[in-house]
Amino acid sequence: MTASDRSLELARTAAAAAADKLATTITGIDVSDQLALTDVFVIVSAESERQVGSIVDEVEDRLREMGSKPVRREGQREGRWVLIDFNDIVVHVQHDDERDFYELERLWKDCPAVELGAVGTEQGGR
Repeated sequence: MTASDRSLELARTAAAAAADKLATTITGIDVSDQLALTDVFVIVSAESERQVGSIVDEVEDRLREMGSKPVRREGQREGRWVLIDFNDIVVHVQHDDERDFYELERLWKDCPAVELGAVGTEQGGR
């Protein structure tokens, strides 16, 4: 099973929103074969807590315009790693330090990458 067209559309929109707010890196992972709860992880990093918050706000605004509201948000207060669950996709917005430490891409390395059509300021991610 692969991610649905709707999930891919939401993931690409989230990635574009993050790119517009100058995210450092942007990665998509199709987790639909591994998780029954969601189809795609969008993993984004930023240089500061303020930028993490800015990216979160922009992602939520853009996906809300598409009729998708977050069902859960965690980590907003700390501003170092915010998880936004939209059911079809889960967006992880991390400070660069948290991204380096937790390496979510390594944890999900058996899952296929999703081409999101957006790159971060590091031009293509890690």
